[in-house]
Amino acid sequence: MQLGIIDYVIMGIYVLSVLGIGWTLKRYMKTSTDFFMSGRSIPAWITGLAFISANLGALELVGMAASGAKYGIATSHFYWVGAIPAMVFLAVFMMPFYYGSKARSVPEYLKLRFDERVRCLNSISFAVMTLFASGVSMNALAKLLNQLLGWRYDASLWICSAVVLVYVLKGGLTSAIYTEVLQFFMIVLGFAPVVYLGMKDIGGWDKLTAILGNVSQNPEKISLNTKAFEPEAWTSAWQPLFGGSANNPMGVDIFAMVFGLGFVLSFGYWCTNFLVVQRAMAAKNMSAARRTPLIAAIPKMIFPVLVILPGMIAAALAFTAKDNYRLPPVIIKNLPAIVKMVKAPASENPAISVEDIRKAVGLKMSEAKIFAVLSEAKTLTDDEIAVKLQDAVTENDYDGVILSLVKKYCPTGLLGLALTALLASFMSGMAGNVTAFNTVWTYDLYQAYIAKNKSDEHYMWMGRVITVVGILLSIVCAYLVNQWANAMDIIQLVFGFVNAPLFATFLLGMFWKRATGTGAFLGLLGGTMTSALFHACTITSGNVPGIKGGYLAVVQSFPSEMAQNFWLASFAFIGCFVLTVVISLTTKQAKTDEELTGLVYSLTPKIKDSGEVWIMRPAVLGTILLIGCVILNVIFF
Repeated sequence: MQLGIIDYVIMGIYVLSVLGIGWTLKRYMKTSTDFFMSGRSIPAWITGLAFISANLGALELVGMAASGAKYGIATSHFYWVGAIPAMVFLAVFMMPFYYGSKARSVPEYLKLRFDERVRCLNSISFAVMTLFASGVSMNALAKLLNQLLGWRYDASLWICSAVVLVYVLKGGLTSAIYTEVLQFFMIVLGFAPVVYLGMKDIGGWDKLTAILGNVSQNPEKISLNTKAFEPEAWTSAWQPLFGGSANNPMGVDIFAMVFGLGFVLSFGYWCTNFLVVQRAMAAKNMSAARRTPLIAAIPKMIFPVLVILPGMIAAALAFTAKDNYRLPPVIIKNLPAIVKMVKAPASENPAISVEDIRKAVGLKMSEAKIFAVLSEAKTLTDDEIAVKLQDAVTENDYDGVILSLVKKYCPTGLLGLALTALLASFMSGMAGNVTAFNTVWTYDLYQAYIAKNKSDEHYMWMGRVITVVGILLSIVCAYLVNQWANAMDIIQLVFGFVNAPLFATFLLGMFWKRATGTGAFLGLLGGTMTSALFHACTITSGNVPGIKGGYLAVVQSFPSEMAQNFWLASFAFIGCFVLTVVISLTTKQAKTDEELTGLVYSLTPKIKDSGEVWIMRPAVLGTILLIGCVILNVIFF
């Protein structure tokens, strides 16, 4: 694949456009509220598209395509079970508390509802989460530029980080929001042709499902799984789940899917994650703030076509080996050293040499292909040996699926558009998390505990300084994230640690006025510790104890990392919920009903939507969206 001049021009125009947005909006950044909250002046359709675009980072495009190949259409549960219901709940029930309280962040709401201890604990955990989420985007973008342009991984990280830093530093949240709207349209325009060409190449939906039926029965052929499943495992969203965790590639059962993902992780992410809530809080009024997640939910419902379907197409292409296509293998990091091993005098026992190569590479490899390389080593150049060794790797790099399809289907011009869409998604994820990080740090940690009663100019200066720090820490996290082959696996693990227990705190805080600050603080701390203990005592089949779990003891082994994440989130939520209730019942409520008015549902006057057109009322629009979800789940049951 060669990039043409037009491809570089398209990508160059995009980069200049986002930088231009930052420079243009710089003159409007006069106060810290302008920088961090956009002055609460943005229309609903803008905040709605920014809301969904902030979620359209590497996690969405790379992670969902990766999961589409690895798990099939069951990945759609992240949308029709794990997103839309929670987005409706946020709009109807939770945005009135967030926006009405005039809190500048989610942690600040926790301070108003409980106390400073809860705010501080959440601020720290959320800051860590945003850094890891930003690292996911940085890692994906660095891999893209490495595979596409041959740039070194390290150089790619620093260059792309610098571009994001410039436009966020100049225009703050407003710059990020308007850039995210541009990125939304770039993503749609860039990926729709890839999906169309892929479906046309495979022969349509019926042909795709037929091939995936064969994949289900022999997934080991393309290193997706070591066991066979029923024919509908990759093409049915619900049927494989009823057979239990052992009978579907994701390794989850109904309870883990509905409670772990559909309730805990879903509501925990969409209802408490300041990254997305921040976009709604930038809306010009309460009505616009409540409509923001509902507007975002409309494209969210149909995005599986753009992000999951490519992964399923890739699995089908790899199974049939059409045009010699294969799922991208994990890149051998120490390839030059391995080539030297191969070129060294051959051992008298080839079997030992094969094992030596496998251990040195540290990945799953085809013994037959390694043996062939060793046998032909004397007649091959170093470059030929390197190519053959890389081809011998049987461990899939699922995060490379979407790029492999872009390379396969996009000619010059269209290639530039698709690559710009990828660039947009990664930069969107980086910028969204960095703006959320700088707001929480400045308002909820620095102003609250380190430098109180400083001037507005001082806090604006700190916001810019911590933006630079956030970018640097995100780069560190990118190196850690690089240990996972699927971005969705690592980010859901992080959400399980942070969002799952936090949602229990919010649920009790908003709907149970008896919840106390002490109960919330100890419950949230206990829920997070439950996550850590669960992760330390469980592991996924095929992994060794270490960074991916089981570092204290292996009490339980799960079929997939996603199953481990769902159960971890469930335990964290239950632990936090139970602890908060028990401790609240044994401690005194420090806040009066007057202080809790506007913060607790039963004490807050209900919002009347009589002035709105009936179709635009949040309850009506939310009901329509939920009906649409039910229909989609029935169609792909």
